[in-house]
Amino acid sequence: MNTETKSDGTASRARGMVRAAGRGLVLAVVSLPLAVLCFVLSAVSIALIPLGVGLVTTPWVLTGVRAFADWRRVLSAEWGGVRIPPAYRPVPGGANPWTRTFAMLRDPAVLRDLRWLPVDMTAGFVTALLPAVLVLYPLEGFALAAGMWRTMTGGPYVEYGPYWYGFVPVSDQTSALGAGALGAVLLVLAHRYAVPAFQVHFRLTRAVLGSHRTELAERVRVLTETRRDAVDTSAAELRRIERDLHDGAQARLVAVGMDLGTIETLIEKDPAKARELLAHARRSSAEALTELRELVRGIHPPVLAERGLGDAVRALALRLPVATEVNVELPGRAEAPVESAAYFAVSEVLTNSVKHSGADRIWADLHHAGGHLRVTVTDNGKGGAVIGAGSGLTGVERRLGTFDGVLAVSSPAGGPTMVTMEIPCALS
Repeated sequence: MNTETKSDGTASRARGMVRAAGRGLVLAVVSLPLAVLCFVLSAVSIALIPLGVGLVTTPWVLTGVRAFADWRRVLSAEWGGVRIPPAYRPVPGGANPWTRTFAMLRDPAVLRDLRWLPVDMTAGFVTALLPAVLVLYPLEGFALAAGMWRTMTGGPYVEYGPYWYGFVPVSDQTSALGAGALGAVLLVLAHRYAVPAFQVHFRLTRAVLGSHRTELAERVRVLTETRRDAVDTSAAELRRIERDLHDGAQARLVAVGMDLGTIETLIEKDPAKARELLAHARRSSAEALTELRELVRGIHPPVLAERGLGDAVRALALRLPVATEVNVELPGRAEAPVESAAYFAVSEVLTNSVKHSGADRIWADLHHAGGHLRVTVTDNGKGGAVIGAGSGLTGVERRLGTFDGVLAVSSPAGGPTMVTMEIPCALS
């Protein structure tokens, strides 16, 4: 098993190395001309503002620069996992060219874009190309060792002396083998450092394009939305509890009280009827007690408070009509609000799986690593689950968002469906 795991890890790292080299090469080749074009057009357009021409051209040019920077933000998120939120000020609509031009030039985000262009043309180009160089340069060493050294050092190249590969002068087969050995060493280094080198490019992009103020504004926006969602959810939950109490347990208890009043008047006149009403009152009180227990379980399950999240999810799985396997690796307990949010999120996901997936087996995995509680629910159903309006997963996403949690769904047509939930937290 360890050998297989190590082999899988090596293969995965090799794929990551090749992917980083290919993406870096594409990024360097495509992005450099666009960055140069944006930089030149911006400089010329801004220089022509005193002549009046720049007042017309600058808004258009800066809009193009913003689009280019936004495209690079998307690549940073998708290829490097580095999120750079945009924070542009709204451009005045229908304003005169003078107002539009200087409104955009006074936007700190646009100024960061303009400062980023020369950085991307130089250091950004080098850091994007570096993974490709680390992967491709060793191939030259292997080619020299395989005999290409003869074409590089003979004929018209004789007067130039040996061909240098790195620090190895190649002039015969022995030195060519030394170049091949150096290529092997470089390939090992590429296998280890190509992906981190590619990450440097995106960190550099974030360092210039991003700002702490932008991240703070985005953080405030997210917290405002999640707080509003939490308030709305709490209000809806209170209305549901009130409705359930009014229509369920309260109505039954009122009926029990009326039955007891009738029994009190009939106990001497008609004992048989009184005993019948007494049995009915007993059944009604038992049903009211059951409804109250279900209501309490819906607010905060007793097993969750007493036994923790793992046992609560196991108990939840036992009540499902679909075979559900639960694996729990939690060395401690999270705070009660986090446990409650995770429990009801898992409950909603399991309910969706039972109702809509058509699965005959479900797996739930709970573990804690890297300061995050991670819950994965997988089923072998028909797939097609999405996060969107009308989907129960939207409510799950909002519930997790209150605790800075995230939700990810992988559900191709035909299945399987995997729903992953993460909440940052510490365990006791």
